[in-house]
Amino acid sequence: MSLDNNIPVQLVDPPGSPPDGDGSVQVHLDPEIDIGQAQVFAVYGKGGIGKSTTSSNLSVAFSKLGKRVIQIGCDPKHDSTFTLTKALMPTVIDALEEVEFHSEELQIEDFVHEGYNGVMCVEAGGPPAGTGCGGYVVGQTVKLLKQHHLLEDSDVVIFDVLGDVVCGGFASPLQHAERALVVTANDFDSIFAMNRIAAAIGAKSKNYKVRLGGVIANRSEQTDEIDRFNAAVGLKRLAHFPALDVIRRSRLKKCTLFEMEPCEGLEEVQQEYLNLAESLLRGIEPQEVTPMKDRDLFDFLGFD
Repeated sequence: MSLDNNIPVQLVDPPGSPPDGDGSVQVHLDPEIDIGQAQVFAVYGKGGIGKSTTSSNLSVAFSKLGKRVIQIGCDPKHDSTFTLTKALMPTVIDALEEVEFHSEELQIEDFVHEGYNGVMCVEAGGPPAGTGCGGYVVGQTVKLLKQHHLLEDSDVVIFDVLGDVVCGGFASPLQHAERALVVTANDFDSIFAMNRIAAAIGAKSKNYKVRLGGVIANRSEQTDEIDRFNAAVGLKRLAHFPALDVIRRSRLKKCTLFEMEPCEGLEEVQQEYLNLAESLLRGIEPQEVTPMKDRDLFDFLGFD
């Protein structure tokens, strides 16, 4: 199978490989690609829940703590890092197309862009709509970073992953990550997506080192439904970011929260990001999660 006529991609695990879940067909990444000593986090959540906002501000928080950070956007929209770089950056796929997929001709500056406070930004991009597989794109991105020795020089790598898509392609960052984090709001759809993401992470953890690290509550004044669900399945809330207008305005200004002018609530949310980064650096225990069946969750979240 191929992404187009020029880009071969192996979609199925080789014969004899253990499956990642019942009936799963997974992208098989190059086993020689090893990120190394950096702490690696993969951020998932329902589409539009604020994963890119969370990832970018968390990247800055890590950098404020003196860490060398790489943020990898894994959405074909390639908008994960624009608050860090102030522009939509060319993607890895764009760069590869420019050299007719001869990756040895690429320079670092062709696909890595320095953002605010030194955060290194990479947009993987994606295959043409309706074709190919995102897993190939993620694999090529990590391979290029490895070839240019950028991963050895980093302390933290953050994968910001497309929506709540947990197919083999967009689950592929889980093959590299140590901890997966789920961003959710205090509502039915977000928690429903979180439950399915937790199940996907559990499937990947059978064959890879990734474990579910916890939940980041976002765009929510209250966390009662999140906390009730967490208690039922074995999850833990790591941070809470309320629906502050300064967060919305930071996106419109194309900047991170750490660059905004002082206003009500800003210092508290900045500190919450710093606290989250510190706790992740110290190391968080993997959480043993038992996701609910869809129908059970539907009943659990309902009201009498």
